[in-house]
Amino acid sequence: MKILVHMCCGPCGVAFMDGISKEGFQPTMLWHNPNIHPFIEYKNRHTSAVDFAALKQLPVEADEFYGLRDFVTEVAGDIDSRCAYCYRIRLEFTAKRAAKNGFAAFSTTLLASPYQNFDAICKFGQELAEEHGCEFIVRDFRDGFRAAMDEARKMGLYMQKYCGCVFSEEERYRKSK
Repeated sequence: MKILVHMCCGPCGVAFMDGISKEGFQPTMLWHNPNIHPFIEYKNRHTSAVDFAALKQLPVEADEFYGLRDFVTEVAGDIDSRCAYCYRIRLEFTAKRAAKNGFAAFSTTLLASPYQNFDAICKFGQELAEEHGCEFIVRDFRDGFRAAMDEARKMGLYMQKYCGCVFSEEERYRKSK
């Protein structure tokens, strides 16, 4: 089955693809992450995602639009609800592209991270699958996350320290002090 997989970063790509590759899917990876700040972090993650796809010989599509301004404008009024908005816009972009380009299904590497809200991602994915007429593939690969991070390090992939948005960066560094 042809599947379009939203990829948040190379390391989560490792975790997700290690699990899903055993199921016979034909994945195309999709880079679309308008939440990432600062710009150099965005570029590092983009490069890592593309490098991962090349190492695994996976096709990759990259949305080159740096959408931080739009992201911040949308979440500024309710920063505490930003993750729900962020999940939805990335999954919606993926679902629309999957439907438009003849993919039977779509998914996201966000499902591999124990730091993300698995249930919220699944909810949005299912809603968007119904709306756009293609299946949302749900797999829980969080148990393999640590091993996948070790593999990503061995592959030389960039290893980020926070989810990507300026607000999660603030939370990470506030907690460490």
